[in-house]
Formats: sequence, C-alpha cells, structure tokens
Amino acid sequence: MILKSGGIAAAIAVALFSATSFPALAQDDAAACGTDRKIDIAEMTWPSAAALAHIHATILGEGFGCNVEIVTGDTVPTSSSMLSRGSPAIAPELWTSAIEDAWAEGVEEGRVVSLGDAITDGTVEGWFIPQYLQAEHPELTSAEAVIARPDLFADPEDEAKGRLYSCPPGWACELSTSALFEAYDMDETWNLFSPGSGGALDASIARAFTRDEPILFYYWGPTAILGKYPAVQLDLGETFADVYACNTDPDCADPAGVTAYPSSPAVVGAASWIVDEAPILAAYFGKVGLTNAQISELLVYGDENQADAAETAENFLRTRQEVWTNWVPAIVAEKVLAALG
Repeated sequence: MILKSGGIAAAIAVALFSATSFPALAQDDAAACGTDRKIDIAEMTWPSAAALAHIHATILGEGFGCNVEIVTGDTVPTSSSMLSRGSPAIAPELWTSAIEDAWAEGVEEGRVVSLGDAITDGTVEGWFIPQYLQAEHPELTSAEAVIARPDLFADPEDEAKGRLYSCPPGWACELSTSALFEAYDMDETWNLFSPGSGGALDASIARAFTRDEPILFYYWGPTAILGKYPAVQLDLGETFADVYACNTDPDCADPAGVTAYPSSPAVVGAASWIVDEAPILAAYFGKVGLTNAQISELLVYGDENQADAAETAENFLRTRQEVWTNWVPAIVAEKVLAALG
C-alpha cells in the first residue's frame, strides 16, 4: 500500500480488514463507508480508467453500501479539482507523470494521497512485433536487431524499405517515435508510416495479426490491442529521462537521442479526507492493483463486444471473481455477487 498521509487511520484500516473484525463492522453500511459524504469517482476518458471507475463504483455501492457517483474526469482537471476542493474523492487510474510537481506538492501538504498502484507493473510504451514472428526469428529481441531486417517488414507501398507504424499526427508519441526513427538512422532502409487516427493504427495492427503477417509498430498499455494480440516489446536499451523529455518536446533543439520509453506511474489517487473519514475504503483501494496483462484482458471484452465502460466492468466482476474477491471481505463480495444476479 502506498499511503503518504493519515498513518494512524491507515493502520486502523488494515486491522479492520482482518477476517475477525471487518465482517461484523460491514453489517452496518454507514460504518463500512466511514463517511456520510458522497464518494465521487472520476471516470477518465481512456478505456482502462473508465472501466476501473465502474468496477470500483459497483463494489463500493453494492458491496460496502456507500453513496457513490461516477463523474467525468481527465488527468489535469481531475487532479486540479481534487487538490483544490477534495473532489472527486477517487481517481482509480491517475497517471501522475503528467502532473508530477503539483501532485507531489499536494501529497506533501496532505491534500491528496496515493492509496496504491493502479497498474502494479507500470504502464507500457514502446515498439512491438508479433510473438509469432519472434518465434520464427528468435534473434529479434531488440530495436537494433529488427532495424537490421527491413526485408521482414516490407512497406507495401515501397517494398525496398521496411515500414514502422507510428502514432497519428498530433500525439506526443508521434514526436517520440519520429525522434527515435531519426536517432537510429532508419531513413535509408525504413519508412515511418503515420496513420490518420488511433483507429487506423489499431486496424493496421489487427489486420497484420489476423493474417499472421510481420509488423513493427509503436503501442502502449494497458490496452485492448495488447490484450487481444500476443505482441513482444522490443528492447530499446536504457531510459534517459532528459533524452525522452527532449524527444517529446517540439521546441527541443536536438530531439534525436536513443532512449527507451519510461514507465509512467499510474496510481489510485484520492483526496486525503478518504484516509481520515473512510479508512476501510482507503485500505480497500490499497489492494486493487492489477497488472498490465489483467487490465488489457478486461478491455478485450469491451473491444470485441462494443461494450461501454459499465458493461466491461460488469463482465470483469462476473468472470474474474478470483481476482476482485481478494480485495474485499467475504460479506462484501457476497453483496456484490447478489447485486449482479
């Protein structure tokens, strides 16, 4: 658990999570929630965070009996509101790298708290190839090894060169991928292909995997694409924060250095009053971390069934009971399962 404030309350919460003390307390919903305040949970604009918001809203509402509301959110406005007003109460997947200084200051001043890791093994970002291709060519483990084989990734519009699928125009990853393309001196034997949209990039990846074709592409996780298609991340060497910062800054004078993509921290962010007024809930959120693979897997359902965040969350609660029931006492799990029908 990553608790930066409210140490006494946090210790009490952990004790209450024991098998002997918590179930009796949970019979009283108000006591379980620990507060009369509405627990507003931010539903961010990307699929994994949106699904997590609905998963936790269901468990808190149906299992703990809390007064829960899902509110629209995004990294900067959600964190700003949480820092200034203590609302929303919870951001289930907050990428703090984009708000690093403000968040650190808020933690130091006791206005906000990181209750745990939302993604336990960190976010993923980099260059990928299909697993089936690496099985045929086991030497393809690094960017350098792949770059040396443009013939395996022939550009359908220029077969004398390989094709690297980059990000859509305007995305930060377009800058970083372009910088790496230049740093690796790929222009003589490779083409950098920029799809028109995220959907176009996904379609290109899906088409290649469906046909068992080679493809070199930039991507990130957790996402449905990485959950659905067995891809291998290439070794880009060490991560150099200053080089990456330059590679993603359009005003940087020399954005052409080789660096791996950093893993951005994704935490369960909360207004600090949660720790003091609802220590049991604070303890709960310290248990809810999922791996990249687990989150990507839950997103596959939404992608394949055109399901929204609420439907994706419900499917996770129905089909992955062995995961989430470990987050809560049995009595809470029973209430959630009964509500699901």
